[in-house]
Amino acid sequence: QVQLVESGGGLVQTGGSLRLSCAASGDTFNRYSIQWFRQAAGKEREFVAAISRSGGRTGYLDSVKGRFTISGDSAKNTVYLQMNNLKADDTAVYYCAARKTVSTLTIFNTPGAMEYWGKGTLVTVSS
Repeated sequence: QVQLVESGGGLVQTGGSLRLSCAASGDTFNRYSIQWFRQAAGKEREFVAAISRSGGRTGYLDSVKGRFTISGDSAKNTVYLQMNNLKADDTAVYYCAARKTVSTLTIFNTPGAMEYWGKGTLVTVSS
């Protein structure tokens, strides 16, 4: 079982940047594919980005491609989401989620596929 804790959210102006962190504990970090989802007020939770357990494959929501970058540091058991050129539509609670995988290249993009969730961190982008 793995525990996930997000950090790094906050208030930023349009065009600004934030780096979110997802710290994992309780199990071997590189057994898991890690995903970021977000949920804006009144909307369903949506996929944002994913990284495979090996780090060899990543995936992104179309609207964040070129602006967001997901990366992992196995020595720190942490996955990061670097968010640049933020827009008002990026305002949401951001969650990291994990699922243990056998394949080193498997990633997921649906909330229902996740086994473990963090409690989220709020990102607010002001225009």
